[in-house]
Amino acid sequence: MKNTNFTQKRELIFITLSLFLTTSLFTQESQQIDSSTTPPNIVLILVDDAALMDFGCYGGEAQTPNIDRLAKRGTMFTNYHTSPMCAPSRSMLMTGYDSHLAGVPNLPIFTPPEYATKSDYEGVLNDKVLTVATRLKRKNYHTYATGKWHLGHSESNLPSKRGFDRTYILDASGADNYEHRPYLPTQDSKPPWYKDGKRIDLPEDFYSSRNLVDEMINFMEEGPKDENPFFAYLAFQAIHIPVQAPKEYTEKYIETYEKGWAAIKQQRYENAKKLGIIPSDAPLGDMLPVLNKWDKLSEEEQKYKAKAMAVNAGMLEAMDVHIGRYIQYLEEQNKFDNTVFIITSDNGPEASSVGDVNSMKIWLKTVSYHQDYDRLGEKGSFNYIGPEFASAAAGPSAYFKFYAGEGGLRVPLIFSGANIPQAQSVPAFSMVTDVTPTILSIAGIDEPVEAPAGPMTGKSLYPLIQGETDKIYEADETIGMEAAGQCALYKGDMKLVRNGKPYGDGIWRMYNLAKDPGETFDLKAVKPTLFAEMIRHYSEYTTEFGVLEMGINYEPLLEIQNKLIGQIRQSAIPWLIGFVILLIGWRIGRWLKW
Repeated sequence: MKNTNFTQKRELIFITLSLFLTTSLFTQESQQIDSSTTPPNIVLILVDDAALMDFGCYGGEAQTPNIDRLAKRGTMFTNYHTSPMCAPSRSMLMTGYDSHLAGVPNLPIFTPPEYATKSDYEGVLNDKVLTVATRLKRKNYHTYATGKWHLGHSESNLPSKRGFDRTYILDASGADNYEHRPYLPTQDSKPPWYKDGKRIDLPEDFYSSRNLVDEMINFMEEGPKDENPFFAYLAFQAIHIPVQAPKEYTEKYIETYEKGWAAIKQQRYENAKKLGIIPSDAPLGDMLPVLNKWDKLSEEEQKYKAKAMAVNAGMLEAMDVHIGRYIQYLEEQNKFDNTVFIITSDNGPEASSVGDVNSMKIWLKTVSYHQDYDRLGEKGSFNYIGPEFASAAAGPSAYFKFYAGEGGLRVPLIFSGANIPQAQSVPAFSMVTDVTPTILSIAGIDEPVEAPAGPMTGKSLYPLIQGETDKIYEADETIGMEAAGQCALYKGDMKLVRNGKPYGDGIWRMYNLAKDPGETFDLKAVKPTLFAEMIRHYSEYTTEFGVLEMGINYEPLLEIQNKLIGQIRQSAIPWLIGFVILLIGWRIGRWLKW
């Protein structure tokens, strides 16, 4: 009896201990599962006007080791598209909606007066859409933004009112990178910089790439010390006009670009084939015949142009250095390993030679901008690369910023970090509207709240990143794009495109991008039935998204030029009145003395 009781007690103790250990292990496992499903931090880095191949990892000349490091430990997209201009792209990037639904289908400076009052053409982010920051706040993310916003600076559409906890932003198309002053006469004498919704002045020692990272780090240092994840939006001014960089980053690239733009375009084309960005037998996208030939320039002109492009590369490298500082900060704070980085560009390379416009030259002198070779890119200089080097930067593609050719739309996209497959390249078609849905997938938000504009236009790229599918758009799906009269429609491998003035002719063309990513052979005469079908699909897109036709004579750069001339004339009126008053006073004085 005693032995039986002892045995029962021993078995009871064994069972109790087993249950305790099992419960403990289960609890630990549950805790580990909960820990592993904690949403990661998300850092969205937006470069301004970077071409598909500008980063080193995409075959460019600039040294970008920090971006390259992230690309190596992540996934690179090689067929990602955006709008050909900044504000429409940013509205789509921030919301996941087509720019016409978001209220930013064009740049306000490009919008003709008769269109500016049309519904959803005001050029400011409307209340029909939600930003990614607003959506992430519902998952308890801390949200920060530094850099260029350009989506409206009224009380309702500053980022401080659109889901961001802390903000340090420029709400303009661009500005000087060293000083608090404009780069266009249509801007205020002090471009609109805001900190947490209040207008501010810039510090004396300002340099955009450095200060935007400094402010982001400061926000995080001053932020809550809890375990909640964060979303950081770093929108650099690099490499928007005026292209400016400290001298130490510039000079190393001068010799690289002394070979000229045709050589650089050819070099990037060859690199694109080696990296698998385009097929090995794909033809090279043309440089437009109206562009200057390198060998027709004088030695002095070649020297100047080479340095202008060297500053462009230097500005990219300087930006990368400061991205590296931010990465180091996250590593020191033990936040790096649980952070997903997203790096992209708002559109292709900037081709405008705005400083060559006579009215602009007058204004540059009145505000003390210089274009001296020896100081090019440094404080006080006004620099830009022009259409020839922009075409070269587009590499295998045709056209550049402000145009619907692939050079204006096809840009880099990198996802890197927590739970992102490494050393992976994705060739599937993707669109800027897909970024916000992807961010929500990464954050574990599977059922996003629907905004007044309806469901988001874009799709999550996360299944592509994780290798669960090889495409997110089916062969029969159509994706439209329009900005300032530049139009495109994608369906499978086919692209319908119309490039407007001044470099385009407004004629619809159709290309097979799988075989001809450089858009060299128009297929509309070869496949007339398919062409008619694509035209019909584009018409359906304009109806669905409220796209207005700009008109055959519309030219966005002429629109801005007319506004520049008008602004200069208006600013000259007080001087003219003053001169007339002085002249009258002088004549009266002469008369009285007489």
